[in-house]
Amino acid sequence: MSIDLQRFHATYFEESRDGLDAMEAGLLALDAGERGAETINSVFRAAHSIKGGAATFGFAAMSGLTHALETLLDRVRAGERAVTAADIDAMLASVDVLRALLAEAEHGRPADPAQVRAMDARLQALLGDGGDAAPAAAPDPTAAAGWRIDFQPEPALFMRGNDPIALLRALEALGPLQVEARLDTLPAFDALDPLQAAIGWSLRLDAPVPRAAVEDVFAWVEDACRLAIEPLAGAGGVQLAEAANAADEAPPPADAAPVPATAAARTTPAHEPESSIRVDVAKVDALVNLVGELVITRSMLQQLGTGLGAEAAERMGSALEQLERNTRDLQDAVIGIRMLPVDAVFRRFPRLVRDASARLGKQVRLETRGESTELDKGMIERISDPLVHLVRNAVDHGLETPEARRAAGKDPVGTITLAAAHQDGHIVIEVGDDGRGLDRERILAKARERGLAVPDAPTDAQVWDLVFQPGFSTAETVTDLSGRGVGMDVVRSNIRQLGGSVQLDSRAGAGTRVVIRLPLTLAILDGMAVAVGRETLLLPLAHVRESLRPDPADIHTVKGEGRLLKVREDFLPLLSLGEVYGYGRAQGDEAVAVVVEGEGQRLAVEVDALIGQQQVVVKSLERNYRHVDGISGATILGDGRVALIVDVGGLVRSRRLSQAA
Repeated sequence: MSIDLQRFHATYFEESRDGLDAMEAGLLALDAGERGAETINSVFRAAHSIKGGAATFGFAAMSGLTHALETLLDRVRAGERAVTAADIDAMLASVDVLRALLAEAEHGRPADPAQVRAMDARLQALLGDGGDAAPAAAPDPTAAAGWRIDFQPEPALFMRGNDPIALLRALEALGPLQVEARLDTLPAFDALDPLQAAIGWSLRLDAPVPRAAVEDVFAWVEDACRLAIEPLAGAGGVQLAEAANAADEAPPPADAAPVPATAAARTTPAHEPESSIRVDVAKVDALVNLVGELVITRSMLQQLGTGLGAEAAERMGSALEQLERNTRDLQDAVIGIRMLPVDAVFRRFPRLVRDASARLGKQVRLETRGESTELDKGMIERISDPLVHLVRNAVDHGLETPEARRAAGKDPVGTITLAAAHQDGHIVIEVGDDGRGLDRERILAKARERGLAVPDAPTDAQVWDLVFQPGFSTAETVTDLSGRGVGMDVVRSNIRQLGGSVQLDSRAGAGTRVVIRLPLTLAILDGMAVAVGRETLLLPLAHVRESLRPDPADIHTVKGEGRLLKVREDFLPLLSLGEVYGYGRAQGDEAVAVVVEGEGQRLAVEVDALIGQQQVVVKSLERNYRHVDGISGATILGDGRVALIVDVGGLVRSRRLSQAA
């Protein structure tokens, strides 16, 4: 029987990515001084699992590199060497190379072979020097005249497509093998569950091979079976725990014998069902689209119901209310499937901060909050690069050197904060530092030098906004981290493409804070439908603050400012949506003003009438037509017409540009 192992590549790639993340987190914990047995074991387990899968699927370069890494880690956890800074640096670098090799195996992007060879040589050199270790203990016997193996598969082993016979053949390749099937592991026939029961195997391998050779045969299935390996003769060998996850819960004391690799694997008991499944993102996206079509269909039914008689309309209205509740619940559930904790992005930054601060000779403390805050998976992937720009800028330009901080009376260790939280239907992500802050006068001087439009008496917000101009930089020197004038404009551009906004605040000597506001999802939108001429436009409800019918006496025209509307004690810019989009200004005294807020500024937009609040499915205008300034997307109304969604942030930016001009 042959098995097409390529069917299981996707699962291996996904699990290996998780394993590499776990390795990096564990190594950073070691770097921070955490030397607990579980921390070392977690890194070892991840490396061991990746190695086992790589060997099974024939990814030789990954298998070889993780074998060297695993050997180094095994010596550390056995107490044969003390973990050193050089060890951690090398192991972190090996994680980067393994990521490149994983990308090669998954996507065909070739990894640099010279880098792979150099990394392997670096690990071998560490293995050869023995490290700063305590005297070696008595050698742990790893070979014997032969091995007795008790192998009990669990259902998960078969569900992954593994074949026990293939494992037996791999053992037979090591030497003469005696095989006995144990039917006593099966329950009585009337209690037999074919999905939960599996025969066990008693095996005798008459070959003087190292224990590691036997363990490698079972490396890819060790968390899906109960396994015990004992020497046939001699004093060597260690009995493996029958339930391997017990090793995780009770790590051995420091003076205990080293735990074999297989004992560290986690096993899911057969009687406990899996609590999660892996689903292809494309399938989830298709489900989201179907729910969106259901929302549109509900709107169409609602539209048709307006022409029915009183009794039928009442029954139809009741049914539509029930349909709306069910649709909303279904929509929330489907959107929830796509939501991931923002920690999926945050966890990459401890490594980034560590490496950047070491290269710049700075001492940096990274603090994270709100890691469990959830965000749509598509946005998680696209927010990563902007955050990398911001964190690198904070390390490079925001924080001072330890000497400069001491001279300013500060803690020599600078702090960078990453925080996330839900707020008013948005997710708010903050990147802050306690560094020197922005130099207002230097920014203004650089802006004038470049010929940028600067107001006569600019506010701090207007000055900070200059930082987001393309190519703008006040850095005196260019580093490989930042200072080339590329970054902040890209950050703002990427955030705007996600329907979000970015604001910057800074205080001299106290630090800088960048706040990003993003919608929770790009698929569904709660909007306020408004009439403008013969067209219907949607104002995102998250940006709407209030609506009112303005008194003509409250509308003023000011030179250089245009029309302003007095709302209580404030004067807000007043824009006619009809004029902005070429539909003509609202006529008569029936016009309505809607106060909206975007990018930290409020303004009033004039419309002909309010139609009402609607939940709509967002369709990309760029993907289906082309980019249109001031429009963030489109939707299909209940009567089949297309309605455009207003980009409130774009209106604010357009007005700023017109004023600057």
